Formats: sequence, structure tokens, C-alpha cells
Amino acid sequence: MPVADFLKALDTIKNPARNFTVVFTGGEPLLRKDIEWCGREIRKRGMRWSLVTNGHLYDLQRHISLLNAGLGALTISLDGLKESHNWLRNSHNSYDKVIQAIEIAAGSGRLNFDIVTCVNQKNLNELGRMKDWLISKKVKAWRLFTIIPIGRAMNNPELMLTDIQFVELMDFIVESRKNKEIDVSFSCEGYVGRYETKVRDTFFFCRAGINIGSVLIDGSISACPNIDRSFSQGNIYKDNFYEVWQTEFEPFRNRKWTKTGPCKTCAHYKDCQGNGFHNWHGEKNNVLVCHAEKIEKAKQISIPG
Repeated sequence: MPVADFLKALDTIKNPARNFTVVFTGGEPLLRKDIEWCGREIRKRGMRWSLVTNGHLYDLQRHISLLNAGLGALTISLDGLKESHNWLRNSHNSYDKVIQAIEIAAGSGRLNFDIVTCVNQKNLNELGRMKDWLISKKVKAWRLFTIIPIGRAMNNPELMLTDIQFVELMDFIVESRKNKEIDVSFSCEGYVGRYETKVRDTFFFCRAGINIGSVLIDGSISACPNIDRSFSQGNIYKDNFYEVWQTEFEPFRNRKWTKTGPCKTCAHYKDCQGNGFHNWHGEKNNVLVCHAEKIEKAKQISIPG
């Protein structure tokens, strides 16, 4: 996307709140050579900015350049120990690159910095060692995600956690939060029943279209960039971003349409509201993953007889 078009969309926002933040994500945002220029333009408009990166291009020179452009927050993806991380990233040297990036970022007092991990069957048993290493590097925050069955995850069971493994993840987070050496939390991806408030600081709420809007690579206006493209609400090449935000986004702000399939009669619906939006794809006849159901099924499996 041309930078001028992106900035034009930003300029439609009237009196942005002081806590308004622009996040560059991808793909990989550091493939763009103009991120620093974009960042400075965002700061000129009174907004803050941050980015999410795989760390592959994040070296000391780029670190300094980004800080000088006003980078305020940074998220780096670490998806296991060396073999597991490289397997998920399909690269033989991705791990070494991301470790270097983490060490550089963790040494900066100016950044609001955290790590995200996509938990899967390859790295689930490595989380304890990963946590110890992150603590040793003085990383303050670590968010854990799971993977939903879309894209290559549809045909690769190793990317998906079983019900028992999902509960193992929940228990790991609960235990890790007790000593407060590092702020470990489960992501905002879904409602987790009896684990709510035990695995993160706040009760589950999908902020897509409520507090989060996005401009995708083709100019589409949407909410969280992880959700299905069918939820797009317009396009900056023909629509005013601010007006779309003010007048559209009905599927996000009235979620009664999610009360279908098992959600229709679910006792948790009032608290869950159909789970995270990225769990609705295709015909949207059913939520792709119900975390509360996985927890309940695991409980039934573990009961003898």
C-alpha cells in the first residue's frame, strides 16, 4: 500500500484520543524501508505507534533507527526452542535471528516490549524452558496464543492442541502467574470458562470493531487483521475511514448473529458472545473453536470411568 494513502486514511480521524495507537503488523512490517518515515508522520499527528515483528530483520542498527522514529511498543514472535521455532517458521536460521532481536529489545528501557508465542504440539513441552530463558533476559511480558484451523493449520494436526493439551496450557499459565517473575497471559482469542481471570488480567472480551480497526494491504477497512476478510467494512480508496468507523461495523457491535449452532443454546453465551471474531470463517454457521468446550471435554476425559 502506498504510504500516502495510509496517511490520508489516518488524517480522516478527528481528534484521536491520547491513547490512540497505530500498530504495524503483517506479514512482516520491517520488509518495508519506510516504516521509520511512517512512524515519524504518525507521531506528528499526535498518535503513538508500535509494530509486531518476527525479528528476522531486527538488528541493532534498525533498533536505533526505529526508536529515533518514535517507536513506543514492540512485539516479537518466539515460537519455541530452536528446532520447534524454525519448524513453524519454515526457516533454518529464524531462531538465531529472533534471539538476537529479543536480546536487543529487552535491553531497551524505552520500549513497551513483549513476546508472543503460538503454542502447538511441537512447543507445548518447551514452555517452561522458554519462560526461564525469557526471565533470564529480563523480558517482562509474554502472551500465549493457540492456532485456529485455517490455512495450513486445517491439514496439520501438529499445529492444533488437543483438549487435554489445551488444559495443560491453561494450567501452565495459572502456575506461571503466581510468582510474577514475568507477566504470562493467555491472549484475547477466546473465552476460557473456569480459567477466566486466572490466565489474564481482565475478563474475556473480543475488541475487534470496538477498540480495534485496521487498514489491510489492499486498503480494506476491517477490525483485527486476523479475522476473515468477509468482515471488511469498506476500503480507504473509496471510503472515509473515520466515517466508516462511526457508521458501519454493525457485525462487530451487535453480535447476536453469532447465536447459531452450539452457541445458540450455550449457557456461556452471555459471557462469551460467540468467542473471538477470528473464530468465524466461511459461511459462519458455527464457531471454529470453542475454548470453553475444549476445557469441559478435557475434564470429562480425565474423570475415571
